[in-house]
Amino acid sequence: MKRNLFIASLTMIAALFILSATPLFAADAKLLRMATTTSTDDTGLLDYLKTYFVKETGIDIQWVATGTGKALKLGENCDADVLLVHAPDAEKKFVAAGFGLDRNVVMYNDFVLIGPASDPAGVKGKGVKECLNTISAKKIKFVSRGDKSGTHQAEQILWKASGLPVPDKETWYAQAGQGMLTTIQMAAEQNGYTLTDRGTYIKYEDTMKGNPPLKILVEGDDLLKNIYSVIVVNPAKCPKVKADLAKAFSDWMSKPSTKNLISDFKLSGKQLFFISGK
Repeated sequence: MKRNLFIASLTMIAALFILSATPLFAADAKLLRMATTTSTDDTGLLDYLKTYFVKETGIDIQWVATGTGKALKLGENCDADVLLVHAPDAEKKFVAAGFGLDRNVVMYNDFVLIGPASDPAGVKGKGVKECLNTISAKKIKFVSRGDKSGTHQAEQILWKASGLPVPDKETWYAQAGQGMLTTIQMAAEQNGYTLTDRGTYIKYEDTMKGNPPLKILVEGDDLLKNIYSVIVVNPAKCPKVKADLAKAFSDWMSKPSTKNLISDFKLSGKQLFFISGK
């Protein structure tokens, strides 16, 4: 009896060794790790695209959604194979430092300034510079992402472009240190203003049944364009990075059929992301 159990155990171990060499157990070799910004995740875009990507390429994909600053750091630390981010200046520095390859601009939407429907700052319809100067002068509550995300970096650029120092410890200025949806909720609770990408705002609007307490007050300014890029993490810096899978994803994001998928992605009938030239 013991001899039979021993033989059965050896047979099972041998079978496991054989199976582990098959594609079924080598799935990790086809697993792409991505670090991305919260807006691509919160809006549902990545879940939507993943189905098509996996079907067309046979490559599985998993992602961590965080601020762009943290996503770039994950790439720098070799904890991701590919990045999908939206802070052009930081991205260019990342590539220039040798951490990334082939920065591929794939889509855009825009940032919008949102605030209470009552608009206590009186900035509705004004330009970004006038809006921020008014908020600063009147000391109206403003809630920042405060997390080095692409949106946070864009906000800092807008304060400087408005001729103002970037707020820090001012009593009217709060730093959430959180994702975009949480930051919007904090701004709503404090009857304040914040900067968000339009895609996340549409998601927020949808969760509030089309009647959110915070409304879009400033939009359409040339300073508010929000560009998303794919960056392959450099295998010269990170030898274990799956650069071939990352390149396959970057190329796939630029395919005409994928561009159509991105353009067709809507929430409450509203398009969230756009392709350059469309």
